[in-house]
Amino acid sequence: METTAAAQSEFKDGLAAGTGIAIGYVPAAITYGLLAKSAGLTFIETMSLSIFVFAGAAQYIALSLITIGTGIFEIVLTTFILNIRHFLMSAALSEKTEEEPIWKKAAYSFGVTDETFSVAAMKSGSIHSSFMAGLILISYSSWVLGSGLGYVAGNAMPPVVQESMGIALYAMFIGLLVPSLKTSLKAVLLAATAAILNCIFTYSGALSSGWAIIISTLIASISVEMAGRAREKGGIE
Repeated sequence: METTAAAQSEFKDGLAAGTGIAIGYVPAAITYGLLAKSAGLTFIETMSLSIFVFAGAAQYIALSLITIGTGIFEIVLTTFILNIRHFLMSAALSEKTEEEPIWKKAAYSFGVTDETFSVAAMKSGSIHSSFMAGLILISYSSWVLGSGLGYVAGNAMPPVVQESMGIALYAMFIGLLVPSLKTSLKAVLLAATAAILNCIFTYSGALSSGWAIIISTLIASISVEMAGRAREKGGIE
């Protein structure tokens, strides 16, 4: 009985902790739904991405790649590379989780996002699966429902407005990138290198648009990281 009461308390704490995330997800999810509609996705396709992927940045990237006609394999690979950080976040959370069946941890690991990770990581004490269930449930529900609302709202817009929504996708990526550029020289070098390589690969016809993004991102990431380590090593010596 005490165990059940404790689990219910943890679940309620998770719901309370995730309320701020849920509120913040609404505008982003609605925007995603609008952009998915303008990109030509059906309602089922739009909702499936939110239900089975539940990763805002990955979904926005997928939309941009779908818009330019990228193949499925390139889309999957690009979003996988983008979400590699989830391995690190899950590993970090595992240090704070209570000893529970692996299936419970596997279940709530699906809902680990940048925001839910931040909230869970800052929680004092150990992390119980019931807390994660509450935290993820309210966040996940907000994202999925907001996506559907955005798509439905897109249907009510005039065709000319729907067509212009494609510009908003690129504007959103710029908005996500600029804050990092202001605070990190590495981010500036990484973005500039990837952009230059992508232009070279795309306009030379050497690679398709999807592969150009993947290869340029990998080369830029490895090159900038190696250059940074070489500089640090040289400074130490």
